[in-house]
Amino acid sequence: MTVERPRTRRVAFVSTRIAGTDGVSLEIAKWAHVIEELGVECFYIAGESDRPADRTVLIEEAHFRHPEIQDISRRAFDSERRGHDLTVDIERLARVIHDKLIAAVEKHEIDVLIAQNALTIPMNLPLGVAIVHAVQEGGLACIAHHHDFYWERPRFLVSAVDDIIRYAFPPALPQIQHVVINSLAGEEFSRRTGLSCRIIPNVMNFADPPPEPDDYSRSFRSEIGMQDGELLILQPTRVVARKGIEHSIELVRRLGPDRAKLVITHASGDEGDAYATRIREYAEMMGVQVLYADDRIAEARGTAPDGRKLFTLGDAFSQADLVAYPSEYEGFGNAFLEAVYYRRPVLCNRYTIYRTDIGPCGFRTIEFDDFLTSDTVARINSVLSDKPLQQEMADHNYEVAREFFSYEVLRDELELIVRRPQNIYRLLGRLRRFRGRTHE
Repeated sequence: MTVERPRTRRVAFVSTRIAGTDGVSLEIAKWAHVIEELGVECFYIAGESDRPADRTVLIEEAHFRHPEIQDISRRAFDSERRGHDLTVDIERLARVIHDKLIAAVEKHEIDVLIAQNALTIPMNLPLGVAIVHAVQEGGLACIAHHHDFYWERPRFLVSAVDDIIRYAFPPALPQIQHVVINSLAGEEFSRRTGLSCRIIPNVMNFADPPPEPDDYSRSFRSEIGMQDGELLILQPTRVVARKGIEHSIELVRRLGPDRAKLVITHASGDEGDAYATRIREYAEMMGVQVLYADDRIAEARGTAPDGRKLFTLGDAFSQADLVAYPSEYEGFGNAFLEAVYYRRPVLCNRYTIYRTDIGPCGFRTIEFDDFLTSDTVARINSVLSDKPLQQEMADHNYEVAREFFSYEVLRDELELIVRRPQNIYRLLGRLRRFRGRTHE
């Protein structure tokens, strides 16, 4: 008698975009790595994806940059009153996305959906509604991984879609396993929804240290316009207001514009260009040269169409004399962990989540509270001039991060969640009631 082997379980990550080096896409890659080590296959459903094509389903309406989605967002967050046409457009696109999502789930025999920020921040209202409909109608198992809630972003506070936000961002459905990335978000999530959630911080693979810098990575400095002997102050963030780039510009001014340059690795992204213009004007006023390296950073080393060399984010970190992380607000702090992973000295503003969830672990960084002082700059100069001290701080921080923010920590958290992605007791109760009805 032949016994059929059970089919490998499959999960599908669902998001607006799964591509590039934004925080959500990076965390998806980390989760996928750990989940696949647990023997589960990973698929991807998004408006844009750079993951394996044979495991990807593209739904163009899922992208937050889709023209109709952008138009909906503009109308939804411009006033507190909405017209019937906006309601119709949201419902119509939600049905389009829903049907494509269900088709993808059925085609690839998906067992669990992992909604990555798609049920958190209302960048794509129809996508959130579509996911909730799919979960409710099909009894799909769902994990909702939340990075940035709407109540954390001022631009979503004036809204004509409060009912839709309460319905799907996040949905108060007990059959969904909710996961947040910091303790304060967990408290606020539970206060607003009445539901419990798991807290899983961002992580890095600290069991696998980065390679030593080579000639290619060392060429990063000259390729972007750094001169020999200049200090490279790296800000590995997007150009958005909450990243506090003004502090980094002030730091370079205090260190000496002829001695240091500020290098920013990411563009402005989805939050407009007004702040980017402000930063360029502020840097010019302060006499500080800012080098924008976003067009030189790629997923892998290579050559751009114009012949220029492309570098990884790791190449940029390896060449930094100091990583500046002056954010005024962060959901967690991917760039902080990356700086620790690449063993660089870190200047860090003690933003709220750093104070509650990161700093207490015992990291040794150069900290400041909301603004730079002469003592802070003196401390930076002291660290930059002392290589043994830099090494000591880097080794200490690496071991702290290995203990609290490693893949091993993520694996311990995900193993049970992936195998039981719903409220198992409520689910068992429903199955029991269903079976009872079938025997009546």
